[in-house]
Amino acid sequence: MDSYNLKDLPARERGEGILLRTVHGEKMTIAYWEFDPQTNLPEHSHPHEQIAMLQEGRFELTVDGESRELQLGEVVRVPPNVPHSGRSITYSKVVDIFSPIREDMRE
Repeated sequence: MDSYNLKDLPARERGEGILLRTVHGEKMTIAYWEFDPQTNLPEHSHPHEQIAMLQEGRFELTVDGESRELQLGEVVRVPPNVPHSGRSITYSKVVDIFSPIREDMRE
């Protein structure tokens, strides 16, 4: 068994106002995001299936042109290769699960 404490994981900047911590398994990546207020996550897509969960704050997610403000504890699935973007309304924490592993998020 591998065990991690979120506060001990190194935080990396992934753009202005965006911090990322990651844990990688054999077939998945978990990403812990922190967004400063009013921070934009540019539109992008990737071949990974993504499950996103809002943990704190207010965050707007746009998937394939459809926007919605996520509710605390809400879980959203983003299919592979679908364009998506986001915007933090307040300081926000989002947890993403990706499969397969996001090699581009390795340290």
